[in-house]
Amino acid sequence: MIKKTSLLFTMLLLSGISMLAQDKDAVIEAIIQEANENSQLEILGHQLMDGIGPRLVGTPQMKNAHDWAVAKYESWGIPARNEQWGEWKGWERGISHIDMVHPRVQSLRGTQLAWSPSTPKKGVTAELVVLPTVSDSMEFKNWLPNVKGKLVMISMPQPTGRPDYNWEEFATEKSFEKMKDEREEQSKAWDQNMGNIGLNRRSLPIALEEAGAVGIVASYWSRGFGVNKIFGAYTKEIPTVDLELEDYGMLYRLVESGQKPQLHIVAESKELGKVPTFNTIAEIKGSEKPDEYVILSAHFDSWDGGTGATDNGTGTLVMMEAMRILKKAYPNPKRTILVGHWGSEEQGLNGSRAFVEDNPEIVAGVQAVFNQDNGTGRVVRISGGGFLNSYDYLGKWLHEVPKEITDEIETTFPGTPARGGSDYASFQAAGAPAFSLSSLSWSYWNYTWHTNRDTYDKIIFDDVRNNAILTAILAYMASEDPEKTSREKAVLPISDRTGEQLEWPEPRSPERNGGQN
Repeated sequence: MIKKTSLLFTMLLLSGISMLAQDKDAVIEAIIQEANENSQLEILGHQLMDGIGPRLVGTPQMKNAHDWAVAKYESWGIPARNEQWGEWKGWERGISHIDMVHPRVQSLRGTQLAWSPSTPKKGVTAELVVLPTVSDSMEFKNWLPNVKGKLVMISMPQPTGRPDYNWEEFATEKSFEKMKDEREEQSKAWDQNMGNIGLNRRSLPIALEEAGAVGIVASYWSRGFGVNKIFGAYTKEIPTVDLELEDYGMLYRLVESGQKPQLHIVAESKELGKVPTFNTIAEIKGSEKPDEYVILSAHFDSWDGGTGATDNGTGTLVMMEAMRILKKAYPNPKRTILVGHWGSEEQGLNGSRAFVEDNPEIVAGVQAVFNQDNGTGRVVRISGGGFLNSYDYLGKWLHEVPKEITDEIETTFPGTPARGGSDYASFQAAGAPAFSLSSLSWSYWNYTWHTNRDTYDKIIFDDVRNNAILTAILAYMASEDPEKTSREKAVLPISDRTGEQLEWPEPRSPERNGGQN
């Protein structure tokens, strides 16, 4: 009797184990195994960030990146192509070297801004001046002739180079509050003076250039140690450079103390005329519903103060790795799985807006778009994007993702549609179910977003791997879902700003001839 009971128990146990094994989805298991045991993230990251470098729209490096991505996809057996959607001002960054040559010699830390005109080959040497305090725009116009032959400093000098978190840790409460009050007063006075001048950040450099200045010197501190944001120049003939906070502050104090500091600036760059701009598209064709699409989305371009690692190199890596894994673990999807690496997101979502405008039949067939664009951290937030029934399908797909991934994700349903910010907004405006995979900060906004420190070493590969697994499983589940996703829109809430009910955003056309002076 004991032997029979034991045999029956063993058979039941084995049967249970067999049923559990059958319950596990073989494709999901294969996705997880490939991601963990054969990750290509570090290799791809090194090739893209260290080898190709920053990907400013209109530069040869941007085109190199597009060609690299096409070759990489084809090496994995995934058809890929570059699709031209417009033209942009062609420009190539050269050497930047900035030295103080009076009242003493010191090499400074800084760089020319994107699309800055070049200095002459031997550079430019000139005295620095700062903006005057004026009562109105007429007083400023009367002062303008003083900039002829000079370098003009146009940014407010920061009262401290220590970020607030450093003050919070070490300063007395009284000292910290005193610093903040003084900084606020200085900022208000600066803003008031700029209002009196009557020019903004775009028009001021042009006015100074027209008055005979030989260069513009700025500093856009990002409120962290050693971090500046690097954007674009507005001058047409003279160079614009950004200096790190410490050097900028030193020079400003030297000007104010009457020591007439001089800089020697070499800022080499090349104007390349109009150049074509592209999106890189790759796809695994659907076996049953090829005209329905699951789209993996990430912008490919970057600013070029660093190498565009977390904005949006990491989003790019997530989508490339997810596609590579899906090709191996799920080579015959029911729906077409398409990846879009969009160009010129940083100048207004231009690549994705062009794709949406040029491919209405693809947009009509969208099952889901998954976009990742805000840094290297693991995904912690997903919104339903204003689609009324998004919980029904997103919730079902997320249920199949390992709990160690979904346990950290906060969802909001139905949510509201985006009006910008990243490329999923282009699809939402056209009514296609598109969702942002929003990640943990890792001090993104201060330390890496558009800064000189957005480099390979800031990537957290464990989190990026986590996101590749999440994206691949969501793409698989969306492809397999027997139902087409609902596009029914939720009733949007009342705007806190206007007091009126929000309306769904309208599709916007891209800038297809950008950066031209």
